[in-house]
Parts: sequence; C-alpha cells; structure tokens
Amino acid sequence: MLGVRVETLRRWDRERKLRTTRTSGGQRLIPAGEVARLLAERSGGRPISKASQRNRFPGVITEVKRDTLAATVEIQAGPHRVLAFITREAADEMAP
Repeated sequence: MLGVRVETLRRWDRERKLRTTRTSGGQRLIPAGEVARLLAERSGGRPISKASQRNRFPGVITEVKRDTLAATVEIQAGPHRVLAFITREAADEMAP
C-alpha cells in the first residue's frame, strides 16, 4: 500500500519513524492507523477528497480499480471491508 520495499519498512522501524509490534515468531506487524499516518504524510497534506465531513471515516484504501467511466475503491476500516463505486474522475483526483 505504501509502495516501499520491506527493507525500507525495516529501516523506518529501526529509526523509529514507524510504530510496529512483533509476533511471537518475530514478524513485524504495522497497525492500520500507522499505515494511514504514513500515507497521509507521503501525500504532502493534500486532501484526498472534497466530500462533506459526514462521508469520511478512518480507513486505508487497499485497492482502486479504474474503468473507462467508473472505479471501485476497496477500503479497510478496522475489521470492515468497504467497497465504494465512484466516478473515474473522482478516483483520478484521489491520488497518483
């Protein structure tokens, strides 16, 4: 989702730029909120959409599929998976 290599995540963990936990087997776990924070930082503070506040909730976009006129957006919001059907233009305005 972040578009970085595992080595980058490991380095960010060592440099404390990223909050992780470890499983009993030693694997790093990155909370969804931490991924959302990093995505927001990397977007340069640009707003993702100009929708009303009631249409916003915490979540992480996990996939965007664009077609000629429309797009589907998959969002992981806590334990819930949300699918949104939006216009292609709105999807293009969200992020690169």
